[in-house]
Amino acid sequence: ADQALHYTLLGASLDPARERKYAELFTQLDLNKDGRVDINELRIGLAARGLHQGEAEEIVLESDINHDGLLDFQEFSQYLWAHEKRLWVMFHSVDRNNDGRIDVGEIQHLLQKLGTEVTMEQASRILQSMDRDGTMTVDWTEWRDHFLFNPFHNMEEIVRHWKHSHMFDIGEHLTVPDEFSERERRSGLVWRQLVAGAMAGAVSRTGTAPLDRLKVFLQVHGSTSRGINLWSGLRGMVQEGGVSSLWRGNGINVLKIAPESAIKFMAYEQVSALPSINYKGRTHLSRFIAGSLAGAIAQTIIYPMEVLKTRLTLRKTGQYSGMADCARQILKKEGVRAFYRGYLPNTLGIIPYAGIDLAVYETLKNAWLQRYCVDSADPGVLVLLGCGTISSTCGQLASYPLALIRTRMQAQATTEDKPKLTMVGQFKYIISHEGVPGLYRGITPNFLKVIPAVSISYVVYEHMKKVLGVGFY
Repeated sequence: ADQALHYTLLGASLDPARERKYAELFTQLDLNKDGRVDINELRIGLAARGLHQGEAEEIVLESDINHDGLLDFQEFSQYLWAHEKRLWVMFHSVDRNNDGRIDVGEIQHLLQKLGTEVTMEQASRILQSMDRDGTMTVDWTEWRDHFLFNPFHNMEEIVRHWKHSHMFDIGEHLTVPDEFSERERRSGLVWRQLVAGAMAGAVSRTGTAPLDRLKVFLQVHGSTSRGINLWSGLRGMVQEGGVSSLWRGNGINVLKIAPESAIKFMAYEQVSALPSINYKGRTHLSRFIAGSLAGAIAQTIIYPMEVLKTRLTLRKTGQYSGMADCARQILKKEGVRAFYRGYLPNTLGIIPYAGIDLAVYETLKNAWLQRYCVDSADPGVLVLLGCGTISSTCGQLASYPLALIRTRMQAQATTEDKPKLTMVGQFKYIISHEGVPGLYRGITPNFLKVIPAVSISYVVYEHMKKVLGVGFY
């Protein structure tokens, strides 16, 4: 049967069964029943199948032989026929043991062969997006039906489609940006994903803003406010400025997401294309280096907003009338250099956080999969959330002293009774006056916000992907 199907697919003529299937699909798409499918009907049809509507332009461009902007049945069926042949070749390039089914190991091997290292869990997620019968394998019919209206021409394009992952934001660090093909850039997919990530970050940061403000307050004033704890700290802020004061500094914290995401993405594209970074292809190490450099570039450009965020977060009632007034007062009283106070510890903190977070996350996932998921290769959402929380916690433990020193340096003008210290000076001062625990002041509310921040970000991001038509696995 497999050989017969192979012969049919590579043959010159369209068999009656397949022609009937194409006719049925054509009828479903031809909403006004005029015997032709226009681009709007195709967009509606793709959206109904949960696919990215931007693919409609690509399909029309490739299949509209007479260039009238409409597809008749002949054009439609010829396109699907040619596309099915491509998909058949691609299916067999993945099916290494030629058993007519693609398994998790074959997905993982394909990605590795094309320069992308993935875990078994990530490969299983890809497989599950195509597996309709729950066998944890994909046969030819499932493969064909999944990609029939995705105009991919080779496995590289399919792998690029698979590689798009979630961009979680827990308020401090953005993940390594995704890589996009030229076709995806033209379709606007890049910016839709960035918007989805920015919206997720905005809702997540707003939801955890009171804990973030308490963290900053404890970092700067913890040593002078003995006996202060989570509850007394929140109560004190409410007494000073009302419930709304818990969200001081959140406006600019949300506002800086969009420029930081956009700059980081564009910087990552440029940096990762450099021969010195990409000389061995896109490996984990090259992506980590490119991501860290892109993060440093983005932070350099938007860093004045970080200083404003700290000042606005710590402000007393009536101290500033808004962001512009805060910036104006800093410039007038302290000069331009004040906008880059704490820049060095901030930049140094990017490397340990990103490196440890990534390493611990991958180690925990792989350990869990090897011990508990020999058969299914799917640890589940709760396990992944646990791995993410632990890895983020380890990353923060390593980089937190630098983050605390950065915040104190940013806030120096608001604490007139203390000397203006350098990074090393701050470190020595904290150790001599507060001991090692002083380097971790405010870390409790910081840890408390990780799980709600990741959870909110995940839910909002998934919803925004559907709203914006970002078609991921």
